[in-house]
Amino acid sequence: MGIIDRGIIDGGIINMNDLEVLLINPVDNTAVKEGLGLTVPPLNLMYLGAALEKNSIKVKIHDDDLYQLGFENINRLISKMDPMIIGITATTATIQTSINYIRTIKKDFPHILTIIGGPHTTFTPKETLYREKSLDIVVMGEGEETLVDVVKQYIKNGTKEFSNVKGIVYRDNNKVIMTEPRPLIEDLDSLPFPARHLIPFKSYELSSQAGGMITSRGCVFSCDYCSSSLIMGKKFRTRSPENVVDEVEELACKYGIKDIAFLDDIFMLNKKRAGQIADEIKSRDIDVDFIASSRVDMIDKSLLETLKKSGMKTLYCGVESGSQRVLDLMKKGITVQQAKDAFKTAKRVGVDIVGSFILGYPGETSEEMDKTIDLSIELDPDYSQYSILTPFPGTGIHYQLKEKGLLSKNGWEDYTVLKSVINYELLGLSKKLVERKLIKAYLKFYTRPSYLFKHRSMFNVLIKTILRSFIVPKKESKTPKGWYDILK
Repeated sequence: MGIIDRGIIDGGIINMNDLEVLLINPVDNTAVKEGLGLTVPPLNLMYLGAALEKNSIKVKIHDDDLYQLGFENINRLISKMDPMIIGITATTATIQTSINYIRTIKKDFPHILTIIGGPHTTFTPKETLYREKSLDIVVMGEGEETLVDVVKQYIKNGTKEFSNVKGIVYRDNNKVIMTEPRPLIEDLDSLPFPARHLIPFKSYELSSQAGGMITSRGCVFSCDYCSSSLIMGKKFRTRSPENVVDEVEELACKYGIKDIAFLDDIFMLNKKRAGQIADEIKSRDIDVDFIASSRVDMIDKSLLETLKKSGMKTLYCGVESGSQRVLDLMKKGITVQQAKDAFKTAKRVGVDIVGSFILGYPGETSEEMDKTIDLSIELDPDYSQYSILTPFPGTGIHYQLKEKGLLSKNGWEDYTVLKSVINYELLGLSKKLVERKLIKAYLKFYTRPSYLFKHRSMFNVLIKTILRSFIVPKKESKTPKGWYDILK
């Protein structure tokens, strides 16, 4: 049985008459994904698919990061499906790949309306349209209501005039037009659950990420390296505890997922609501484990104990730096001591903790990077995640560096958080130094005898990740796995 046949069984990807919308998740060959060797469901596209289905629009999702057709072979699939509209998502690291899909599709199917969305194009909408003539529309910010409006308008009128659709930039007779902003969705309970039936759900490897879900949107903080509040707003918008646990129950009972990942920016921002979600899970007697996130200045022992009783196994915290001066530069709004206190509290409660750290912040010294590495070891989390400061479009630090001419001329594909994209030489450092610090951090943390004794299973994962991400050079091209099956 080929991949296409399996796709049909699993709610998959072809043989749809009069298909109106095809949503594509592009191949992601970035170092982070390649290093971990993981493919996870495209939650953003499943939300869009659900919104379209709610409005009786025929939609399918093709996760090419799973099927690995590549843009070179995508048109053989398009010819079988014959959609009216193609929508594709893009991060900063995958924007060129996504554009390649659009360009390839438009070449053979010029009648198809092409749409792109995602965090990167939200902050570069006009630039993206000006640079790529085969692209028709950029959706900015939250996409559910916007995409539904675009599709309805196009199906109804059959023209590319979208001046009354809020939240887009579109091309009309070679003019690039930006419409007025779309208000954020206030009632998140009104959104249907992600359309997981539109993907071959059992094909994904990492169960905790297969069970990824979002219970809130928006962030009230203004960290200079993060664009979340600019995409989803400064207001913290939440789903009700009952609605959240309804989705948890669906994942557990319908899909057999027992590992849930709450992918909110700060799950514990509203402590009362977080506790209510925990109580609701427990009252329904749902047997799941879950991971949640918190700022270190919001960790509360009583709340952690409540969450643990309902299934929380892991807590994710962004510490970012071991230098108070650098934390202040980041506008993080926490202290090093708060990080130490938070990690001690989590250990006392008995939940695993993941610490996130950033190296190479503009203005940071080599010694301060070492302080960050040393702090990560002192905190002794169960897992540490290190990255190089990456000034993504939309962030405050991006605009500061661009204005001062400190952004290197690397392509967007290097914005992977594992490569240097800043002219560190003008800051008294070097790109090679910062990249060496990243490798040093991973090696120093994960090769400690005490750590390896406690987490024996991590040794092979560590070696595999280092080899894939930092040492083994990426091949210029490769034959996509399974591409011949999907085209049969």
